[in-house]
Amino acid sequence: MTPMKRLAVLFITALLLFAAVAVTAEDKSSDLKFLVIRDYNGKPVRNASVILHPIDNEGKQRGGYQLKTDAEGKTGFDGAPYGLLRIQVLAQGFQTYGEDFQINQPTTEITIKLKRPGGQYSIYDDKNQGSSENNQGSDKKDSEDSKNNNQAPK
Repeated sequence: MTPMKRLAVLFITALLLFAAVAVTAEDKSSDLKFLVIRDYNGKPVRNASVILHPIDNEGKQRGGYQLKTDAEGKTGFDGAPYGLLRIQVLAQGFQTYGEDFQINQPTTEITIKLKRPGGQYSIYDDKNQGSSENNQGSDKKDSEDSKNNNQAPK
């Protein structure tokens, strides 16, 4: 084989090897498609923040990327690496959503249903006020009794 033919074969082999690596690298990423809706009526949530955090082998978040939903509640990200991905969704008037997903397909479609905020609980709510008033009443009585006991005899 002449030196020119060897060089051509080497060049073609290198080109095929490069193409194979490029195809393999493309297979290791996914096109993500998100739909964010209300859980109680299925209507889209517009302008929700969809935050993506890749998780490494040690379980730690590596960086992040923020997306915003459109008027139809849709957003997407092309080229997400395969592996564990933590997805958080924040939207005004809804509970914060968070879940880890295993990304292992060329296209991944994820529907997220946001819930309304739950009721908040407090030790100062109306249910406890009745018992609090009862305690205040007995405290007043104890205070009056102590005043009467501390008065000088007549």
